[in-house]
Amino acid sequence: MASITPSTPKTVAKEIVTEFGTFIRIFSDGSIERPLQSPFVPPILNDPKTGHSSKDIIIPHNPTVSSRIYLPKITNPSSKFPILIYFHGGAFLFESAFSQLYHQHLKTLASQANIIILSVEYRLAPEHPVPACYHDCWAALKWVSSHSNNTLNNPEPWLVEHGDFARVFIGGDSAGGNITHNIAIQAGAEALPCDVKILGAIMIHPYFNSSYPIGSEPVIEPENNLFHQVWHLCYPNSPHGIDNPLVNPLGEGAPSLEKLGCSRILICVAERDKLRDRGVWYWENVKKSGWNGRLELFEEKDENHVYHLFKPESESANTFIQRLVTFVQE
Repeated sequence: MASITPSTPKTVAKEIVTEFGTFIRIFSDGSIERPLQSPFVPPILNDPKTGHSSKDIIIPHNPTVSSRIYLPKITNPSSKFPILIYFHGGAFLFESAFSQLYHQHLKTLASQANIIILSVEYRLAPEHPVPACYHDCWAALKWVSSHSNNTLNNPEPWLVEHGDFARVFIGGDSAGGNITHNIAIQAGAEALPCDVKILGAIMIHPYFNSSYPIGSEPVIEPENNLFHQVWHLCYPNSPHGIDNPLVNPLGEGAPSLEKLGCSRILICVAERDKLRDRGVWYWENVKKSGWNGRLELFEEKDENHVYHLFKPESESANTFIQRLVTFVQE
């Protein structure tokens, strides 16, 4: 009787099926790589250089939301500090509240501005398509606001003991700047717990787009437009596509910018950033909307997108930090 030799299973080649620059690679087996993702770093208590402390916490929600919270150096046990809820950038696809890039930036800001910062680890696309990120960030803001009357079960002591709920800010860069806008819009339509009000919103190099170019933007067919492609990956079934109000604040059905739920807005742009004209466009339209608040535009010359993250020791980055410090301390 002839022997039967078992056949060797064929190895299926792992191929890239979707790739956007070095943002993200999706493979045929469903795995995902994020080449630009900076390494994660741990929080630290009583940093010897700045005196600030940071720790990672879980916000009760369904699903739960992870965050990193920063507390400036305490010199007076009764000190109260402004609170900033921060939304990181990364095209909705990568980066993290726990990454070295954002940890370095936010610990510097917390220390220099004397402000409590809650950095939100919202869910990323494509595993969790938009609008999951907005749900997580709104949940984080509601949870922070719930500390105002000190009746929350299992509260965060740093917020209870040192948070000034009359000075609550939201902010973020790039995709996080987009999230900041959308959270401010939601705050204009829906009351926060304990009737907390957002004092200010900081939009740093915000990611907005539309089916039509504005300013100096070139005319690019949608299939060749990276911004359009990224949005489609993040929100595959987006009503109105790139003109969805979440990414185009003037898109069909978008709430009036007059309804932004905060008292002050700072929009930051960089001269060489491809998103620069969108930031200015947004500023111009808020100004025309009838929104009743204080609107500011800050532009850094000869700099590119999120330069302050990649060149934190530069003179431009220091100027930028001081501008944020002024905004939250005024």
